[in-house]
Amino acid sequence: MTSLSIAAPNCRRSDISPALRLAILVAGGTLSLMAVAAMARGALGLSPTLARAHDVAVWIHLGSVLPALPLGLYVLLARKGDARHRMLGKLWAGLMAVAALSALALRDLNHGQFSVIHLFVPVTLIGLWRAITAARAGRIDTHRKVMVGLYLAGLIGAGSFAFLPGRVMGTWLFG
Repeated sequence: MTSLSIAAPNCRRSDISPALRLAILVAGGTLSLMAVAAMARGALGLSPTLARAHDVAVWIHLGSVLPALPLGLYVLLARKGDARHRMLGKLWAGLMAVAALSALALRDLNHGQFSVIHLFVPVTLIGLWRAITAARAGRIDTHRKVMVGLYLAGLIGAGSFAFLPGRVMGTWLFG
């Protein structure tokens, strides 16, 4: 047997309900596919170019959010509690922290001011802190609830705004 098929004794395959698993899979999968399609259209020159698409902050933000979508999907749906889960969870948390902090520099659509979507920044950073401290204290139920909430709100919820008209991803996908 390989280490890929062996889990720690206390690992559970599914610690979230089947309905929530399906919702996460559909939402995360759909947004991931939309992001891939938008990036492909943008890279191939099949969509309008935006000046802000060349901004370093946009690329840092996209560079952290885009891998966080499928990685978070995998971490939430795969076996929990083993070394792989912990390692990938730390990577995902790091990507989410970079995404949240880089979002602070993305203010061009609101004339240099913060907008309502920037409320996801403190929500994400506080959520990450809560989830990590809960896991370290053995409060796995709290850890799970916060991480699922971060994925759904911080990536799916906030990420959906990226596809609105005038936003980079929306322009690349629909423009």
